[in-house]
Amino acid sequence: MQNLIIMESAAKAKTVKKYLGKGYDVLSCKGHIRDLPKSSFGVDIQHDFTPEYVDMPKKEDVISELKKSAKKYNNIYLATDPDREGEAIAWHLAKLLKLPLNDKNRVTFNEITKSCVENEIANPRQIDIDLFNAQQARRILDRIVGYKLSPFLWKKVRKGLSAGRVQSVAVRIVVDRENEIKAFVPQEYWTIDTKLSTKSSAKKFAAKFHGKDGKKMEIKDSDTAQKILSDIHGKDFTVANVKKGTRKRNPAPPFITSTLQQEASRKLGYQTARTMKIAQQLYDGINIKDIGETGLITYMRTDSLRISDEARNLAGEYINRVYGNEYLPEKPYVYKTKSNAQDAHEAIRPTDISITPAMAKDSLTAEQFKVYKLIWERFIASQMANAVLNTVSVDIAVENYTFRASGFTVKFQGFMVLYEEGKDYKDDEEKATELPPLEKGDVLKLHEIVPNQHFTEPPPRYTEATLIKVLEEKGIGRPSTYSPTITTIIDRGYIERKGKTLKPTVVADVITELMQKHFENIVDLAFTANMEDSLDLVETGKQYWVDILDKFYHDFDDTLKKAEKNMEGEKMKIPEEETDEVCDKCGKPMVIKTGRFGKFYACTGFPDCKNTFDAKEKSDKTDDLNVNEEEGSETCDKCSKPMTIKRGRFGKFWACTGYPDCKSTKPLTGHTDGLCPKCGGKIYAKKSKKGKTYYSCENFKTCEFWIWDEPQKDKCPKCQSTIFAKKGKSPKTYCAKENCGYEKLTEIDK
Repeated sequence: MQNLIIMESAAKAKTVKKYLGKGYDVLSCKGHIRDLPKSSFGVDIQHDFTPEYVDMPKKEDVISELKKSAKKYNNIYLATDPDREGEAIAWHLAKLLKLPLNDKNRVTFNEITKSCVENEIANPRQIDIDLFNAQQARRILDRIVGYKLSPFLWKKVRKGLSAGRVQSVAVRIVVDRENEIKAFVPQEYWTIDTKLSTKSSAKKFAAKFHGKDGKKMEIKDSDTAQKILSDIHGKDFTVANVKKGTRKRNPAPPFITSTLQQEASRKLGYQTARTMKIAQQLYDGINIKDIGETGLITYMRTDSLRISDEARNLAGEYINRVYGNEYLPEKPYVYKTKSNAQDAHEAIRPTDISITPAMAKDSLTAEQFKVYKLIWERFIASQMANAVLNTVSVDIAVENYTFRASGFTVKFQGFMVLYEEGKDYKDDEEKATELPPLEKGDVLKLHEIVPNQHFTEPPPRYTEATLIKVLEEKGIGRPSTYSPTITTIIDRGYIERKGKTLKPTVVADVITELMQKHFENIVDLAFTANMEDSLDLVETGKQYWVDILDKFYHDFDDTLKKAEKNMEGEKMKIPEEETDEVCDKCGKPMVIKTGRFGKFYACTGFPDCKNTFDAKEKSDKTDDLNVNEEEGSETCDKCSKPMTIKRGRFGKFWACTGYPDCKSTKPLTGHTDGLCPKCGGKIYAKKSKKGKTYYSCENFKTCEFWIWDEPQKDKCPKCQSTIFAKKGKSPKTYCAKENCGYEKLTEIDK
């Protein structure tokens, strides 16, 4: 082999290898290979913030293989992802393999297609040191904040807490919204809704109260609503004005990282991490029937709306061929990228428009198909003509009051024939109502008039989609950081999911209060956004990365020292949450506390009563295994005494009440109808560490029988032992008893 290409993803490496053929070998480094040490600070502040990079412990085998393999090749190409992190990985690979940094050995693939791969290999470049320094500066900034601030939180709040530069801002945004909701005072208002029709048509249409004396008027109370009803009682409703027009609706631009995450959340209900994982698979390459291994989409971490002329022209040809010339805009759309965008890559689009979702469906998983369909349709629709709507607005007079009816019909579908962007919140702005023909002076027939009381509602909690939208609008983070930021603040217990919405925990409230009081810059949105802009300047070579770190560190260090002095001897307490739960040992109320491992129930009788249990156990789903958790529902097989539920290091279990004389225990999850084919003991359903159900003998310590497959009610026709159901391409039932050999293809009941 003459040439070696090193990539991040093993799946992507397989696709590229197919394109290049003989003379090239492709290996994967499987992501980052070196980083700052976990056990020490790893940054020499006194010597220009020099970082101490070490090999990542879990990558020892990968590093060893790369070093060994690199000696065999004349040319080595570093083809890690086309972003800051990818450039940093390429830099570390060059250092690891002792490759000169001025060699032209860096290639980047915006899309994994044959033409793109061949073109990049033919035109390699040097490692972009400015791009690397931007990532290095970000990593050191995050290390400074995390390593210096976390111990402060341990002392002043609780051990195990951690702080992050971007994560702290995201938490603050969610906390601020929750505080808005708590402080919100509902305001009463009323609407008056009618059902009307013309004298020539029995078709009813809706009209709402609009105002008085030609001006818009709000109805704030019942008395005002009743006065209006009294004034217009028995009066004629007459058409005072009919306004007709047309309105154009523009297509949404192609996806960037943030909008893909938002739309997948709205339309598919996917969390950001799931969306990015699927998009990565589509980018890396998938074996498509009759086509072969190919990358289906361009690089999915981007903030640019730019697309190539070739892709735009191919989209136009497809639209003209499938939908007709009238579905093409007069001029091809060129979407403007935001001023603070890096604009390093194209927008997210299909690499080959001819591979339609329908063509790819049989080669994709269900979730891959849904995401690819979303990207493909969004891109094609972004190049289609505007939709045209016929609009009508009718003012209806009764006495000196005005009611208004409005609606629209679609005159020309345009891009709407293929795709419409989802919405974060429902609105009544454009309900597709069609009004009957109405002319000025028409007297209408009143069928129904109803006053309705309403109250204003607080702003909604953020969802993942709306939080990402705010982060993007405020310039907090960059495309590659949105998903890990949200994942981190949830994993650390600062934010929790309530359905699709995000709610701060009491820990987040306490930490945000502390940060706003003593570390205002860290959680200041404008400061964090300006820091992102500074990193962008480093990337373009307009600012020296050490200067940014120097200014930040000295200000931060002064703030930290001042905070330690101001909070000397002070410790913030995480409030307890009251519950309706009663301690099953002493009968006192229980509260929810928050520890380093999350929430747990604790008895208020502490220290006399130390009863606790994990808050998650409250919602454990055991009904499907027919488990009754009441004391006495299970009896001990050894001494026949009642059994009770206890909790150990591996979770809850049944324990004999005769302890310590009888030490018998049983799994909590309850036994099935099956019997062990080895010893005849009961078979219990259990959960593995990954949450997967398996089936084990009650005498497992001596018998050692366990199985993934589910016991069946029917017995083996050969030996009358328990038979098991195996699900797969050829489902069957079979007997697990030694030397029986019974098995039969069957339809397994779902």
